Amino acid sequence: MQEAALREPSPAGRGEAIQPMLETLNQGSTPLSRITHDASIDFGPSLRVERFLLGNGLRVLILEDHHAPVISLQTWFGVGSRHEVRGKTGLAHLFEHLMFGETENVPPGVFDRTLEEAGAETNAATSLDWTFYHTNLPREALESALRLEAERMTRLILRDPQVASEKEVVSNERRQRVDDDVDGAVNELLYKEAFREHAYGWPTIGWMEDISAFNTADCLDFYRAYYAPNNAILVIVGDTTCAHALRLIQQHYGARAPSVIPVEDVRPEPRQVDERQVTVKKPTVTHKLAIGYKSPALGDFDHAPLVLLNEILFCGRSSRVHRALVQEQEIVSEVRGWVGSFRDEGLYDLYLAARGERTSAEVLEALDVLLDQVRREPVLPSELDRAKARLELSLLQGMETTSGKAEQIGFYETVLGDPGALFQRLAAYQRVTLGDLLRVARRYLLPSTRTVVHVAPSGELPPDEGEEDDDDDGDNDAQPGADGADGADGDGDGDDGDDGDDALTAEEQIH
Repeated sequence: MQEAALREPSPAGRGEAIQPMLETLNQGSTPLSRITHDASIDFGPSLRVERFLLGNGLRVLILEDHHAPVISLQTWFGVGSRHEVRGKTGLAHLFEHLMFGETENVPPGVFDRTLEEAGAETNAATSLDWTFYHTNLPREALESALRLEAERMTRLILRDPQVASEKEVVSNERRQRVDDDVDGAVNELLYKEAFREHAYGWPTIGWMEDISAFNTADCLDFYRAYYAPNNAILVIVGDTTCAHALRLIQQHYGARAPSVIPVEDVRPEPRQVDERQVTVKKPTVTHKLAIGYKSPALGDFDHAPLVLLNEILFCGRSSRVHRALVQEQEIVSEVRGWVGSFRDEGLYDLYLAARGERTSAEVLEALDVLLDQVRREPVLPSELDRAKARLELSLLQGMETTSGKAEQIGFYETVLGDPGALFQRLAAYQRVTLGDLLRVARRYLLPSTRTVVHVAPSGELPPDEGEEDDDDDGDNDAQPGADGADGADGDGDGDDGDDGDDALTAEEQIH
């Protein structure tokens, strides 16, 4: 099934057909709407992504896939919580809600209704490094969807009532997913303690005091700065042709003017040299433990080996930590591990829920024994082989649909500048050796560079908690940029204020 999803080259992607097509499209074009072909990028063994540029800076990535009469249309903006400033956190996420509102030519509610009547599903997600909006639609609805997307890119109406309404929605979301949720609150605290300078230290959803203080002027400034064609990547995957899609894009986006994108001012995180430990009491049945080791950026050479090591340690019932602490010692009921897939250095964050009366200190002591093993001696060759096979299968399964392909193309283009980088990662996994795993274990799994949050029961239980989860196998679902079962990055909440289905199947984290 995976091979079927990646075969059949795109006829329009052949170089000899592109230049005559562009000559036709550019007849009578303006400097803003003129289209140039930037590159043809291999996407697996037989597919090819074509990258085009409009004169206004809009990047367009097209992958023809004629297996079904559907299209995935995605717009990735180069703005996430890392682009905010202290005192204004949460603006990127707020816009995920605001963007489904009224525009100059589209009355309130018409955006959703038009797409729903056409049989489309639409939603959005915000992360630390990006925000993206996605629509899965029948091929006949492409023009309508492009018209609506282009309209809201530069003509969104932002007035006090709309901003106040969405601020209240986001505030309630924060109360539900962070303030009143143990895992959400602990995850937020972990990143806050781990990152003292870098913008990754504040939550994508924003601090409550910042959300409350937003005004319409803040939103207008943010929108005019970041929502522009020269800060956007348009991804189209599915049953269309480059010529047809580009004609529509030129028609609807060609008059949109670029903006002056603010210079990114992210402070590098100083090297952590001492372990940081925090203890909090929460309304939970058992003790919990959250650990964050500093991890390499997605584009770093060490990222792939660390992901494989996490696969061996935490993913699946046969993983080392699950087998030892859940099945054999029976001191833990739930384990998770995930290597952050961020543009900058992130966290390799671990989560364990103690069983019964066991304390987080006991769990940490038992976990440290297992981590010390992978620092002292290599894992078994069979463990590495299984981890490679599992990751490859998961990645390829994630691209069986048009939306799955589009998400990977958009994510890797946004974060690494290469829509085909996923396949380079597959090759990188195959090159990883037992020695590479030893090296990354010794480099990154150091107690002196980790942040630990101990969670103790407060004696007060929330209404929905009371049973331990004995069935958790350590797996996490994949999302754009997530490798196999190692989890999800970003906010990944898919919240847009509408009823659209969430195309991201990510573990829902605040970061």
